[in-house]
Order: sequence, then structure tokens, then C-alpha cells
Amino acid sequence: MVTGRTTYRGIAVLAALAAVPILPGAVGVASADAIPHYRMAEGATKTEGSSSAAHAPQLKPGLHTDSIKRGEQKWYAVNLDARTSAYFSAVAAPPPGTKVEDYGDKLTLTVQDSDGTTCGSEARPSFNGGGMAYPIADYATRRIGADRTECQKAGPYYLVITREGSATSGPDTWPLELNYLNEPPLEGNTPAKPGKGLWSTATPAPRTDTTKRSAKGGTGFNDAGSVATGVWKDRIRPGETRFYRVPVDWGQRLNLSAELPNATSAKATGFLPRVLGLSVHNPARGVVGNPSFVSYTGKPAAAKEFTAPVDYGNRFDSTGSVNAMRFAGWYYLEVSLHPDAAQYFPEAAELTLRVDVRGTAKPGPGYAEPTRVFSVTPEDRETAEKGQSAQEASKSGTLMTVAYAGIGTGVVLLVGLGAWTLVARRSAAGAAATPAGPGTAGGPGGQPSLPEQSTDSTQQALQNRQFGPPQGW
Repeated sequence: MVTGRTTYRGIAVLAALAAVPILPGAVGVASADAIPHYRMAEGATKTEGSSSAAHAPQLKPGLHTDSIKRGEQKWYAVNLDARTSAYFSAVAAPPPGTKVEDYGDKLTLTVQDSDGTTCGSEARPSFNGGGMAYPIADYATRRIGADRTECQKAGPYYLVITREGSATSGPDTWPLELNYLNEPPLEGNTPAKPGKGLWSTATPAPRTDTTKRSAKGGTGFNDAGSVATGVWKDRIRPGETRFYRVPVDWGQRLNLSAELPNATSAKATGFLPRVLGLSVHNPARGVVGNPSFVSYTGKPAAAKEFTAPVDYGNRFDSTGSVNAMRFAGWYYLEVSLHPDAAQYFPEAAELTLRVDVRGTAKPGPGYAEPTRVFSVTPEDRETAEKGQSAQEASKSGTLMTVAYAGIGTGVVLLVGLGAWTLVARRSAAGAAATPAGPGTAGGPGGQPSLPEQSTDSTQQALQNRQFGPPQGW
């Protein structure tokens, strides 16, 4: 029996194992009088694009941060092989309240080889939210494929980003976040472009689940709150943009609806032409179609999106909204509320997000190498059901790992403690059976007598049983 001091020590050990510090990276709570800015990726590499190819900094796969002025062009160098497709996205994140002009303020992204040949089409993300500043993003690619003729060789390439804008817009420098992703080649044959009529383009009705789960929208791609199929609720302030992410597997598609309620104040009147925006981005941060901004008059309003099913062959489709649905993974939902909505919602509006991941997941095309970004795992689905951000999921996973390790260590300690107790018992029992005089015959069973110093061992064993194991055990 383990008693007294031994028990308390075991409890103390297990309590210490359970005391795990909270890790950094959780989404912070913004102050009530300020709209939170776009949150850049933790650990992103800071870089500074050059004005010419001659001095372009070298980019490696991963996330990078920079900034760009109106009328500025920036060059970045990359070394590409002859078998891997590469995606280069840029997020321009002017602070909330920055003056921007619809369609006039934009970025242009291209990938060029060392001869100046443009690889594929350029990307031109722009604003179209009634003058509201919000994060805009898209990608340019160097895609390897039998249908391609340019940019197929290994060698030096350049990512070129240009910021265009009207003089009537604000002169502020915009923060930039760059993401460089590689997509492995396929093991087998390349899937063909899906034929017409294989899936419906008619938008289905949104989900009508009676239970609304709480979602926690983030400031951007890095801290987006996860959502799954169902109806979710959140709050959004005028001038704010909130990001969510949902795992979409091969063969699946998204049916989305972001909704504002009716205004409760009868004093607020007026027509707001572009007040609520919804846009979708794929796992490489490429925009899926054009953002949907809807008007508001004080009655309920909804911005909706219905995507094509995820298919590798969609990359051969000329329709942008279909072309972007080219791989599985986390898809991002960006919801924006115009600052003018303050006349209806002075503090914040209740936001309803209806998410419907439709279709049965299918096997992927068979990449030659593992790719975590362009896939959906059971852990991803669990994270989405819990509504966790990437940071929260990572922290939760770390805590579980430490907990399992703690349980394992606790079991080892308890086993060791049990073994020590058993040894102590046997020592005490053996000493008690030994006659007082030295050299005498054994007791019952003919066991030989213990050496003379056994009496001291017996006393020590009995003392240990009463007060616990020796110090430093």
C-alpha cells in the first residue's frame, strides 16, 4: 500500500505535468474603438522587392512580407525546376479606413522567365466594395503541363508585382504578404477538363439548420476561423473584414450565404448600394470568381456564392471561377461590411454564415509527392467542426501531445513507485523472519540466515514505508 508522503509526491508529480503554459499565437481581441488590421503570418520572412530584375531578392517557398507604394513595381527572383508547378500570391492589406477607388486601385501580378516571357495569365486583384478598403488577393502561376509551351524549363524566374492607383486615392503604403507554394507533379495521367453538364450551375437553397454555432472570424488568411457544414453566427463591425476557412475535398463544392439581419432602429433609412461583401479564395489564395457585394436598405440581405466542384482538370477551364477550383484543401471566405453600415449598425451587426459543403469526397489525382496544402485530412475536418483557427488547432494539438506524454510519464512513475513499495515490503518481511543471533540456522523452510547488518536494512525499510522513499528518488 502506498501511503502518506508517497501519495502526496505522486499527486504533485501529476499536477506538475498538467500545468502546461498557454502557447502564443491565439487570436487577440481588438479594442472597441479600432478595427483590427490584417494579421501577417507569424514567422514570415521580411523581404524588400527591387525595382529591377538585376537586384531582385531571392524568394524561397513560404510566406514573406513587404510593402508597396502607389505606382511602384517590385521584382522578386525564384529558381524553378522543370517538373513542379509554382503559385505566387500577393495580399494587399491597406488599413481599414484607407481611401481606395473601386477597380482603379489594384495590383498586377505576373511570373516571367529570364527572357521576359510572361508565364500564363496575369492576376489583377482590385477593390469593388463602394470605396471600402479590405484585403485583396490573387495569384500568378508557372504551371507545368503538356498543354503549355512557355516557361517549362528549369532556371531563374521572376515574380513582378505592380500597384496601380488613381491620384484621388490615398498615398499610403500598403502592407504586402507574399506566399510561394509548389504543387508536386502527378504520378499517373493528367485528368482531363471536366465535360459540360456534369454538374449543375443552378444555385441551391442555403442551409436552414435551426441551431447556429459560434464562429470566430479572423483578420486574414493566417488567423481565419474554421467552419464546417452548418449555420454559424458571428459579429462584424462597419468597416471590418472577417475571414473564415472551410476544408473542401476533391469532388466537393461550396454553397455559401453571408447574411445581415433587418435593422432594429426605425430612424435609420437610406439605400446602401455595396454594403456586404463575400469572396472565396482557394488554398493557394487565388480568388474564386468576383467578390459578391450586395445592397442594404434596412431589410435582411444576403451575399451568396456557389462554386464548381473541386477537380484537377478545372485548371484547363477558361472560366476564372471554375479554373480556381483546381485543388482540395482549405478554402477561405472573406466577409466585408462597409463603413456606411454604421447608420444601421452603430456598433456591430449580427452576421449569419450558412456553409454547405456539397458532394461526396473523391480520391485525389495522385500526387508524386505528399502535399499537405492541397489535401484534406480527418484532423482538418475535426478542426472545422470545432470552429478553431489554425493557431488554436496547433495549440490544442500541442497540449494533447504534452498531456499524452504526461500520462505516459505518470504511468512510469506509478509503476516505479509500485516496484519500490514491493521491494520495501519484501525487505521488511525478510528481516522480520531473521533470528536475533548471528550464524544460527534458518527459520521454517530451511532458509539461510541473513548477514548481521540485515537488522539495519530492516529498520531502513520500515522507516521508508512510513515516511516515503529516500530523498532524491
